[in-house]
Amino acid sequence: MPQLAETYACVPSTERGRGILISGHPKSNSILYTNGRSVIILDLSNPLQVSIYGEHAYPATVARFSPNGEWIASADVSGTVRIWGAHNDHVLKKEFRVLSGRIDDLQWSPDGLRIVACGDGKGKSLVRAFMWDSGTNVGEFDGHSRRVLSCAFKPSRPFRIATCGEDFLVNFYEGPPFKFKLSHRGHSNFVNCVRFSPDGSKFISVSSDKKGIIYDGKTADKIGELSPEDGHKGSVYAVSWSPDGKQVLTASADKSAKVWDISEDNHGKLKKTLTPSGSGGVDDMLVGCLWQNDFLVIVSLGGTISIFSANDLEKSPLQLSGHMKNVTALTVLNIDPKVILSSSYDGLIVKWIQGIGYGGKLQRKENSQIKCFAAIEEEIVTSGFDNKIWRVSLQGDQCGYANSIDIGSQPKDLSVALHYPELVLVSTDSGVVLLRGAEVVSTINLRFPVTASAIAPDGSEAIIGSQDGKLHVYSIRGDTLTEEAVLEKHRGAVSVIRYSPDVSMFASGDVNREAIVWDRVSREVKLKNMLYHTARINCLAWSPNNSMVATGSLDTCVIIYEIDKPASSRMTIKGAHLGGVYGLAFTDEHSVVSSGEDACVRVWRLTPN
Repeated sequence: MPQLAETYACVPSTERGRGILISGHPKSNSILYTNGRSVIILDLSNPLQVSIYGEHAYPATVARFSPNGEWIASADVSGTVRIWGAHNDHVLKKEFRVLSGRIDDLQWSPDGLRIVACGDGKGKSLVRAFMWDSGTNVGEFDGHSRRVLSCAFKPSRPFRIATCGEDFLVNFYEGPPFKFKLSHRGHSNFVNCVRFSPDGSKFISVSSDKKGIIYDGKTADKIGELSPEDGHKGSVYAVSWSPDGKQVLTASADKSAKVWDISEDNHGKLKKTLTPSGSGGVDDMLVGCLWQNDFLVIVSLGGTISIFSANDLEKSPLQLSGHMKNVTALTVLNIDPKVILSSSYDGLIVKWIQGIGYGGKLQRKENSQIKCFAAIEEEIVTSGFDNKIWRVSLQGDQCGYANSIDIGSQPKDLSVALHYPELVLVSTDSGVVLLRGAEVVSTINLRFPVTASAIAPDGSEAIIGSQDGKLHVYSIRGDTLTEEAVLEKHRGAVSVIRYSPDVSMFASGDVNREAIVWDRVSREVKLKNMLYHTARINCLAWSPNNSMVATGSLDTCVIIYEIDKPASSRMTIKGAHLGGVYGLAFTDEHSVVSSGEDACVRVWRLTPN
């Protein structure tokens, strides 16, 4: 059965003008963050060690480990908190509807019995604290008039809760049961994050007014602040204490993070400014940070996670990145099958190296959106949501010269002749366009709506799938297409067609969940009854030795069929990607790579049944 070998994780979902809250495991080097409906558990010491929880019905916003590290509480935009096991099958323990709007932050009490959550809600309920097992309220939280962005539980007795939000206030509550004690108006803009030191003796708030203020943990009196001379030049979105409580890390929209020494008199003195390398655009603004044991973790607006070493701040950081949006296409380079290129519709192309993980982003000069994507030897071919096809030369990790060809209508599918890569077949709603290099050599209007297309690796034949499920086979001579045959077997619109590497067969899939393998010469069905998906087939891939074909579907599954065995002896990967599988490729006879709506890329090892 297929085994999950590697996961290349998605990056945290970010939003301009808002901080994001990442959190860590109390004992190990694991961190938690959210993307879409997924909660990602990533091990900093081994970034390929990733576990993903996808049971939220709405986009998740924040997640935290319980003090003993056994449970995780995660919240979403509907105001629901789910509490589930941190290991193995992530068994759901409890689910509570806590607020009527989005939850922005939550925190466990140090004894692991209570949870405080804050965010947006109708009326007065912007903060709630409840027992983790029964959901009963433990206190009244008055004093905020607008969305509450962050909350913190004092990690030692007597218990206290601090909250802060868009009304510029930092509020302090005593309990349990918790009741309002006092509020501070020291900030003049949104207060984005509040955090207690590990021993509970003090807490700090940071704000969009560029200030950081330190308070006494027991009485909430203001006792100090971060030195304004060396302060940030932009909004400060996040703050995190060092494990010994003597330093703090802040992250800001001015594209820098700062490490501060907190002196005996509770004032912050700048120790070091950290500036992760980037392209210099708005994507380099920093929106989140976490001091996890010996790691300083910093997240940028573009989702890049930079990991600095606390022991050696001069050392350049390890950078992890990936996709934030649905990964719609995936391809493996012929010259080096261990190199995987994936693209998401927002125009990002990421290079992955099997066994290592993140290998860098391919920066194109034209950062247009991507719908279809193909890569061969030293070139990538893309099409977006306009009428253009881009041919971009690939030089190592960088994209070189780019040619754009206007084909007159929006491309639906594109296919490159692997042995003659200057030849590209592009299908549009009403026909196909043949490109040779950067020239349109023929535009053919067809009598039927086109839904998929493929060109043979030697450029001598094309197969075009239609809305009514028929496959039209055309021979290509020079620049003209001549119809040779029409194959009827599909009962729904054809969604994908792929030739086998040795061109002796081709496979097609349709929106009615069926796939078929055909013999190319006789045009007879070679493998039938491939009807094991429950929704449309989105993608299809052949193994390099032509012995297997894999299909990926909207039903979140990947199914691998062996050509010389009946379809019933298939291998199924259930729940490969939350929301559906959109990209598939083989890197060798025993490894399949898949990508999907959850913005992750996964490598599966196939072991024979």
